[in-house]
Amino acid sequence: MELGLKGRRALVTGGSRGIGYGVARVLAAEGCELVLASRNPESLAAARKVLEERCGARVATHAADLSKSANVIALARECGDVDILVNNAGAIPQGAIDLDEQVWREAWDLKVFGFIALTREVYGRMCARGSGVIVNVLGNAGERPTPNYVAGSMANAALMTMTRMMGAESVRHNVRVVAVSPGYTETDRQIVRWKARAKAEFGDENRWRELTAVFPFGRLATVDEVANSVAFLASDCSGYTSGAILTIDGGFSRRAGQIKEWL
Repeated sequence: MELGLKGRRALVTGGSRGIGYGVARVLAAEGCELVLASRNPESLAAARKVLEERCGARVATHAADLSKSANVIALARECGDVDILVNNAGAIPQGAIDLDEQVWREAWDLKVFGFIALTREVYGRMCARGSGVIVNVLGNAGERPTPNYVAGSMANAALMTMTRMMGAESVRHNVRVVAVSPGYTETDRQIVRWKARAKAEFGDENRWRELTAVFPFGRLATVDEVANSVAFLASDCSGYTSGAILTIDGGFSRRAGQIKEWL
């Protein structure tokens, strides 16, 4: 399907690895001009090189810690107008209610307040211009909270609320705000975790896929499955969608029974 994204300018946070990089790759293939932001300049440089060489994309990079509001403001001002904002940066560690407060606050500074700060900067420009799409990459723990992932469950639930509220109002300005809510996804970070468990349980890290066979379809979601959904929601093909959250977890969050999870 031709998504009609050629020539549009997209800012993707956490865009050098994992889901963010997958989104960048799909948008580049669709002809978007990209601005990628993450903390690691080396990862950004590697991502830029691949996207330019394989997709012929125009790619700018910004290495910055987006948990700091000053850095968020600087990024938004340097980027100027963008047609698409993909809020993706952030990873919240596992833990129950006794998770260390500093760890909790640092995680939320990036995944919650980082999303809020950048959205605030970009949204105003989009409304003034009368066009734009914001796609928030959340997580299905916001729908299916677990006691061993309290900080992440609460963070995603808050960002789901923000998406729905803003998406209802933004249409007055011809701007859309949507989100995707992935379940377990086969990112590098997740593979490391599953390999560690396979090493502990089987003595062989290469047997990690046996542990994920309990999930829907007998596997984790792929990065491309999430990234393709982000690109579709950002396109005019989904032009009447706002305030909506697409859950991408193979129906996991709707199951009545519990899958034994490694958290």
